[in-house]
Amino acid sequence: MKTKTGKATFAAGCFWGVQAAFDEVKGVVSTTVGYTGGHAKNPTYKDVCTGATNHAEAIEIIFDPKKVSFEKLLELFWKIHDPTQVNRQGPDVGSQYRSAVFYHDEEQKKIAEKSKQTLENTIMKKVATEITKASAFYPAEAYHQKYYLTHPNVC
Repeated sequence: MKTKTGKATFAAGCFWGVQAAFDEVKGVVSTTVGYTGGHAKNPTYKDVCTGATNHAEAIEIIFDPKKVSFEKLLELFWKIHDPTQVNRQGPDVGSQYRSAVFYHDEEQKKIAEKSKQTLENTIMKKVATEITKASAFYPAEAYHQKYYLTHPNVC
């Protein structure tokens, strides 16, 4: 019998380091870096870098909900970037580096909104992370996938 999997999509700045973090999580079946949240079909890295497509660099995570919950994935998401930043993470600036949770169903939306509110109450700061319905996800070019394995000093 095949295990039912879940899907989570997050944007937290440059997707290389984000993928490295989620690939370490027990229960994560696979990760793919790519682009989502924009208006152009089949954008390339070059297109996204212009900011004109409004896509975010993002990660699509397939996970086993019997081993890791969406809530646990969100906990890591909040820890690996600065969700108070608007359209930037570290030296990377632009809407493609925004913080976002792209929810796949109403349950994920509720969980994400509650988690964001809890974080704001904890850190006593406004969290800039957008919570948006998931839209088309376009996998990034092959050289971006698992980039951290071939460029360990970058991520």
